[in-house]
Amino acid sequence: MNIIFFDSASLRTHLLPFTFTRPVADLRVGILTIKEKFETYFNQYLKNTGHSDTPNHTFSFLTQSYLQEKFPISFGGDENLYINGATLPTLDFFQKIDTLQSETAIFSDNAEGTQLIAFKTKEQFKDVEKFYDYALKVAKQSTEKINIQYLQRTWDIFRNNKQEIEKDFDLITTGRTSQIVTDKNTVLYNEERIFIEEGASIKCAVLNAEKGAIYIGKNASVEEGAIIRGSFALGEGSVINTNSNMRGDTTIGKFCKVGGEVSNCVFFGYSNKGHDGFLGNAVIGEWCNLGAATNCSNLKNNYGTVRIWNYSEENYEKTELQFCGLLMGDHSKSGICTMFNTATVVGTGANVFGEGFPPKFIPSFAWGNGNHQTKFVTTHIDALFKTAERMMSRRDVEFTEVEKRLLTKVFEETDNYRFWESNPMFS
Repeated sequence: MNIIFFDSASLRTHLLPFTFTRPVADLRVGILTIKEKFETYFNQYLKNTGHSDTPNHTFSFLTQSYLQEKFPISFGGDENLYINGATLPTLDFFQKIDTLQSETAIFSDNAEGTQLIAFKTKEQFKDVEKFYDYALKVAKQSTEKINIQYLQRTWDIFRNNKQEIEKDFDLITTGRTSQIVTDKNTVLYNEERIFIEEGASIKCAVLNAEKGAIYIGKNASVEEGAIIRGSFALGEGSVINTNSNMRGDTTIGKFCKVGGEVSNCVFFGYSNKGHDGFLGNAVIGEWCNLGAATNCSNLKNNYGTVRIWNYSEENYEKTELQFCGLLMGDHSKSGICTMFNTATVVGTGANVFGEGFPPKFIPSFAWGNGNHQTKFVTTHIDALFKTAERMMSRRDVEFTEVEKRLLTKVFEETDNYRFWESNPMFS
């Protein structure tokens, strides 16, 4: 079967800035990205139903046109199953889509509203809007509604992270044997809920899985004095620095370096928080760097609920959240001693530094702090390319022409948020 993850226009906008640079199904929540969850669940479902010897199934994306070069769509076979990329799958969900008839849809039946979740057709679409229009038109004739979770807002990523770590842990470790910790100075609590992949190194650390599972990825490293509480996931090749405090419900994606105090956060991958400082209830994209002593508030002094920048409304949205920290898009950075206020949103390619608190919404490619001492200016795109090339080369990843074209498009698409460009008094 050919499985294609489509971006719902409304959900994609609500998941910015992270979806500026990736399809929705490439978001990481729990141990795996949404696409990786589907691939793993699908293989498990085929095995459970005695179809593990069936031909390989393809997984690809139907997303914004400027993202398709990096995240291509592929067609094959007689039918295409389009799945909403924001869906958080379960094994039961595959029973529904396995019996889905051609030209038939599945919608969500949740209190939050209705979303198209899946649609099967022989038609091949390369335009997400044309697909959506066709699916909604045809689906009126034959539909099914189910109750299923899906990402609706950026903060759903950290709010659902504990649940998804536990689900992913069981999904990818059941029937497998963890590597043994040989270091006599490392202490493990509830060892049966700790899984360590091949090549991982753990020295003189405390891993406490009494309140949630702990997953340590291939060739990852936990350095001396680190304390980790579950639920927790450490991706392949990532490092938890000396004397770090990982307070649980946290995912550190692939090839990150993280230290200090971290609580209920998701790092997508290839990002650094190498020094002391607090980060809580946060989502950090790829190729980000938080300078030494960067601190982020995740709770207002009056214990009230927070308002968060909403790209769809182009304004701050009232929420029921009491805890929310930093939401930072790809290729953004903070200087040493940067202080982020509660529920701060930073776009793509921003460089934040200077005294005092910056605004709670920092547009993409902003450079500075936004206050009277270091007002915002616009990052030169060529300078950002040079920084990205240097940073990515440190992880042996090539900064390609495809990446340049993608970031250039994001730069163009986000110019309306850089208010200082049209009003000299702000620059």
